This record gives sequence, C-alpha cells and structure tokens, in this order.
Amino acid sequence: MRLRSMPLAVAGLVLAACQPAKKPAPAPTPANRPAPNAAPGAPTNGQPAPGQPGQPGQPPAGGVPNLAGLAGAMGAMGGAGGGEPNPRPYAQVITPRAKSKKGVFDVHQIGARLYFEIPAGQQGKDFLVTTVLAGTNDAINGSLYGPERVIRFERRDNRILVREANYLNVASDSAQQSRQAMNLISFFPIIATLNVEAYGKDSAAVVEVTRMFTGGTQEFTARGRRATVDASRSYVDKFSAFARNVNVTAVQTYTAAPGGGIPGLPIPGLGGGAGNATTEAYTFSLVRLPDEPMMPRLYDRRVGYFVSPKRDFGSPEQRVVSRDYIKRWRLECSDKKDGSLCVPKKPITYYVDPATPAYLKPFIRAGIEEWQSAFEAAGFAKGIVAADAPNDPEFSGEDASVTMVRWLPSPTANAQGPSLVDPRTGEILDADVQMYHNILDLQREWYFSQVGHLDARAQTFPFPDSLMGRLIQFVVAHEVGHTLGFRHNFKGSSMYPLDSIRSRTWVAKMGHSPSIMDYARFNYVAQPEDKLPLETLVPKVGPYDKYATMWGYTPIAGARTPEAELPKLDEWSRLQDSIPWYRFADDASASQADPGEQSEAVGDADAVRASTLGFKNIARVMKLVESASTADKTKDFSLLRESYDGVIGQWTLEANHVTKIIGSVNRQEKRVSQSGPVWTPVPRARQKDAMTFLNTQVFATPSYLTELSILRKLESDGNINRVAGAQARVLSSLVNNGRMQRMIELEATTPNKASVYSLGEMLTDLRRGLWKEIYAGQPIDAYRRRLQTLYLEAMASKIKPAAPSAQEVAIAQFLGGGIVNTRDFRPLLKDEMRTLDRELAAAIGRTGDRTTRAHLQDGRDQIKAMLDTDSK
Repeated sequence: MRLRSMPLAVAGLVLAACQPAKKPAPAPTPANRPAPNAAPGAPTNGQPAPGQPGQPGQPPAGGVPNLAGLAGAMGAMGGAGGGEPNPRPYAQVITPRAKSKKGVFDVHQIGARLYFEIPAGQQGKDFLVTTVLAGTNDAINGSLYGPERVIRFERRDNRILVREANYLNVASDSAQQSRQAMNLISFFPIIATLNVEAYGKDSAAVVEVTRMFTGGTQEFTARGRRATVDASRSYVDKFSAFARNVNVTAVQTYTAAPGGGIPGLPIPGLGGGAGNATTEAYTFSLVRLPDEPMMPRLYDRRVGYFVSPKRDFGSPEQRVVSRDYIKRWRLECSDKKDGSLCVPKKPITYYVDPATPAYLKPFIRAGIEEWQSAFEAAGFAKGIVAADAPNDPEFSGEDASVTMVRWLPSPTANAQGPSLVDPRTGEILDADVQMYHNILDLQREWYFSQVGHLDARAQTFPFPDSLMGRLIQFVVAHEVGHTLGFRHNFKGSSMYPLDSIRSRTWVAKMGHSPSIMDYARFNYVAQPEDKLPLETLVPKVGPYDKYATMWGYTPIAGARTPEAELPKLDEWSRLQDSIPWYRFADDASASQADPGEQSEAVGDADAVRASTLGFKNIARVMKLVESASTADKTKDFSLLRESYDGVIGQWTLEANHVTKIIGSVNRQEKRVSQSGPVWTPVPRARQKDAMTFLNTQVFATPSYLTELSILRKLESDGNINRVAGAQARVLSSLVNNGRMQRMIELEATTPNKASVYSLGEMLTDLRRGLWKEIYAGQPIDAYRRRLQTLYLEAMASKIKPAAPSAQEVAIAQFLGGGIVNTRDFRPLLKDEMRTLDRELAAAIGRTGDRTTRAHLQDGRDQIKAMLDTDSK
C-alpha cells in the first residue's frame, strides 16, 4: 500500500468471555462442490483398482463416457494430443531416477519433467494457487504477487481436469430450489486437461504437469493471458511438498508485447523495446484449503476490514444481497490462560526476512509485535509474534504457508501488505509484508519535512540508525495491520482535538492519531514550545486499532452462525456514538464531501488551524534544508533538490486539506437503528474561514518557500513553475466540478439560505482574493501573474469543457457515478468572468507598470475567447 498512492486499554469495550473453540457452522458453498472424498467419476478414497486390488499400475473402474478428442481440443498435457490416454504401469513412469517428495500429494521430478501423484482423497478438493516472484533481472518495481486462483483436480476417465472455482455466488439458505438454481452459475471453467500417465497406490492419479508451469496453461503463467511464454526457454527449477501445500518454482521466458512491456499489470513489467524478452522465476504454491472452514464474520461498514465479497441468492430479503465476510486470521483459544487472557492454539507468526539489513531487524520485530496490545483487547495473549527465519533450505518467503516481512531490492519508495485468503470464509491463510528498499528515502523525506525542526537527529542526512529504525518500525506496523485485515482509516486523526495532540500527557497516552492505519504520518502541528517527547511524533498502534481488533477477532460466546453474532457486533459498533475516535472511513469509502476523511492530515477537521501551525513549521524546516542536505561535501546537489521538493510537496498537502472544508458535509456511518442524520453540512463560518485562509496563506506568494541560496544551487530558472504548480493543485481542488455541484445542491436543499456558503459567494471571494492587486492599483509579480493565468485557464475549461474521453467515462462508471455536467454552475462562472472583465478594464487605466498592464489585457483577451465563441 502506498504510504503516501501510508498502550491504552480501549475504554468502554465490552469483551465477551473467550471460550474454547466450537465447531463452526459451515460456510455457504457453491452447489456443485464434489463430495469430500471423491471426484466425479472416481472411486471412493482407498478403493482398490480392479484387476490388482490395492496395487499401482491399473486404472480404476467406473467413470463416465470417455473424452476422446478432448485433449486435442483443449491442448492436453502429459500425453499425445489426440487419442485416448493409455496409463502405463507405475514403475515405467515413476522410475528409480525420480527425485520425489511426499506431501499433500507426492511430487516427482525425472529430468526436466514434473509429475503430481494426486490421491483420490485430494481430487475434487479446493487448492488456492499463489504466484510469487522468485527472480528477475531488474530492480523490483511492483508487487511480488501475480494472479491467485482456486483450482480443483477432477478425474474423468483417464484424465485429470483442472477446474478454476470461485465463491462469489452463494445461497445462504438450504432450500433445494436455491441449490438447483446455483448449479446454473456454478459450472466452473476447465483451465487444463492432464492425461493420467499411471495410477499409484490407492488409485492416485499420476499426471505430468511440467507444461502447466512452463507456459502450457496461460492461467498458470505469472503474466496470465497477456504474454506468450516460450516453453523452449522455460523450465521447472525446483519443488517442495508439505502436509498442506506443494511449491513449484518455474523459470518462464516471455516474449514482449508490441511496443515493449505489458502495461497495466500489478506485477513487474517487461523491460526494453519491442522484440525483447525477459526471463523471470516464479514460485507457485498450491495450498489445500482448510477441511473445516472457519466460521465467517459478517462485515459492518462502520469498522474498517477488507472483505471477501459474496452475492447471496438465498436471502429472505426478496432480492440479491451482498453478504461480505471480513478478512481475518483464525485465532482460537487453547485451554491455557495468561491471567485473564487466553493463549491461542496457534498465534499469528511473522518471520523476519534474513535479507533485511541487520540494524533494522529489531525494529521490524517491534513493528510486528506492536500489535500484541491490540490482540489483548480481543482477549488473546501474544496473539501475534515475530520470529527469525529457521536455518532450513526448504524454508522460503515465497511459500504460501510462510508469513514474512520481506526486504526487497527496489528503488520504489513504497511498502505493501497483501494477504492470501480462503474465499469461502475470509480466513487469512498467508501474508507477506513487502518492504521496498527505497522506503528508507521516503521516510527520511517525510520525517524531515514534517518534524525535522523538532528533532536534531533529523537535521543532518543520513539519519542515524536509531531514528531510521524507528521510522521503519512504524511502516512495518502499518503494513502488518493490512495483513491482519485492516483497511486505512482516514477518519481517525480528525477525531482528536487539535489542542490535545499538542499536549504531552495526551500524546503519551493516546498518540497523535487513534489509528496507525490512518495516513497521519508525523505530528506536523506540534510546535517547539509544546516540548513533546520525540517518540510521540511517530504514529503507533492506537485506540481505534485495538477497538477494531476487538471487534473482528473476539470470540462471541454461544454464537454458532454469522447471523447469531450480529447483535453483539452491532453493540460494539455503536460505541462509536460516544467515542468518536472509534469511527472509520478508508480510501475506498471516504467521502470527498467530509473534511474529516482525508489522507495525510493531522488533528481535527478544522484544517485551517492545523495548516496554520503546519505552515509555521514548514517555514522553520526551510531554514534547515540546505544544511541538512549538503553535510556530505563529496556529493552533488541532488539530495538538496529532493529535500526542497519534499518540503514544497508537504506544503501543498497541508494547503489542500483546507480546500476540503469548502462545500463540505460531515458524515458518521450509521445503521437504521441509530438516530440522527448521516450527513450534516459544515457551518458557513468554517467554510468562509477556509476561503480566507486560502486567499491569504496559499494563493498569496509564500515567500518563505523561495530561498535564493537554494535556488541558485539547483537551477537557472524554474521556481515560478514549482510554486505555481503547487498553488494550481490547490486551486484545481477548490474549483473541482464535484465540489461546485455539491454547493449548488446544498444551497437548493437547505431551507435557511443565510446559513449556506453558496457557490456564488465562494466564487466572488476567490476572484477578489486572486486579483486583489487590481483593486489596490498595485503591480502584479510574476508568481501571481502565473497563478491568475492558471485561474483563467481553469474557468475556460469549465465554461467550454472538452468532451469526456472514453476512459474518463469508464472510470466514472466504475466508481459508480458519472461525468459531472457543468450546466448547473456554468452560468455563475460566466457571470464571474464578465464581472472580472469589467474590473480588468478599469484596472488597466490605473496601472503604470507595463508588464502588469500587458497581463491584464491578456486576461481580457482570454475572457473574450471563452465567452464570445461559447458554443456549449
């Protein structure tokens, strides 16, 4: 998760007693799932083959009419392409040359060929297949993960069909009609056909799977259907087998797509131009899903969990409803106690990658185990633990049964926390936090630009190991949170009063944000006179995180079905009514209308006060940029440029927080049983204050950002573009079409019009602030001229908008909305331009500065062009 495209007992929590695990109710499954121990047409588990009872070498009896010709049509592997498969004696296939390993099914390698020996008991069972990058020829610039899917091995006559299953569609009731209806949409595709080469003990089917991993099955290539794998340059490198999973590492060579590369994939892309190829290694893990599914827990929008989505065709609500399960690990109480807490049967264990820089390993362990206090809120002692990787050649972070914080050689300034989930129930089976090496640089930039003036350790680059280690601990804790099932919480930080997060006692107890899953970063509103301990500047697992862990992981005594848990879950969710910092909104559900739901912000939703304090700190940090970045006299000025641009970026973020106040509405997610509105308009006075701040603090040229001693070391010119670009991003957000449309609607739906900050009033305030020089007869400097020109260009784009592209339409539809039409607010924009034209005309006669006069005349020309030729 891009951290930028990232112990207090929870008050008032009502914890259910932790009981020994009960057998859960089965999760809904597709209606055509095979019997537990038999595949279609296969004998029951352990049934001897006819002719030689209990001996390998003969095919089992029974089955369905043969599939002659299917191999040719489907591209069969492991045998001739057209005829009926003809299994041979076992010893002729699995010869003494075989390198074999035993596991959930046996795996054999003979030369370049790989064989699976799939017992009848494993046929028809669900296996989750993951694809993880194991080797590439370039730095890693994306996720290690390729596609993942659920497959089944089903025998029909002397072939094994590999089917891809899914659990999106379910029927929660048990009516026969629902099961019959589900059959129609649960007919799963066949992605490969494997000839049975021989039969092993207890009718185990021996099939060659080499080409599944070397390009013969598109779904089993890391590139899916978007590239061609050259089998002659691909091979199986190694394999391993365990009790519940089999791992195969394959080297695959891809031919490049026309134009080079494969755009849009969430895995490393091809390099070079057209005609080039790349060779990469991938580890495929086939993991048997649990025999006894975990009882799922139903999702509640009020608490921030990732979900495993379902469409329920058996609901009594007389419609198809969403039946989403939260993603979480299976934690069950053992018979042991640690005080009032239960000891889990199997704690969640994260291994530390041996490739991690040695000085960071203790901090990574601390980031993992920072979550122990949250699991205590759910009733578990040491529910999550960190461990060093064992000295075992079979142990690998690529294994889907190994959860690890991995350290990756990548210039990407990022970290991610993906997880692997049982699609039936939402149970997290595996996870890998991916730490890209350049996350170090990103943390340096953020910490310096936000709180560098408060911490002497941050005022010379590079940071000492102790400081960088603490910053990496924060990142690890955040990403581990994702792998525990938690979404970002962009509501959290705005629920703390601004004055509180400047209080030593408050931040020592509560932190400066209630959630490490917020993008609160560092406490950039803290002032030098607050004298906050340095440790409190960095986020930590907070009250919301403990509350959310309690909500999702606490066993609910006596509940045998997901529905039986709902009353207790609702009781816990309603704690948000009285404890506001338990509230949630993430980057998917966060509203563009709520000023308290935004990334990178600190303090309550009054961003005017927060950004006022933040701007004071940015002015202080600017005085440190040059000395911190040029301590090493042997280096060039690239680090100076990066640090300077980082401070400009921080200024832009804080400025943009203020724009969200204008035309805004506060939101609290609720259920029908909760009283009061979900949406409450922000008072007019707060919006008016935000507009004043933008005009006086943002659109007025911020002179403290233009340090000449820095600029003369970086460039001959370009700072006007830099500063104007930052201001333009704020202006663009302010006059966003969606915001203006919302202001029109708020005015229309509010009975007391005097309480509304209308769009017309906002546009007038903006014009008077942006063009204040023309009313005072003052010359206009170059920075302001550029900003005023950008304003006119923005107005022209809305008065005469270009037709939306197909991509823009598609994105709008995907997000559940449409392209905002400007017709409701376009008349106001045109009226503003006519008013401005008259004012520019009057100002031209009053100015004696030639450059200003030319600029004003050019402004009139732009207005004439956008009005006189208006054909919209």
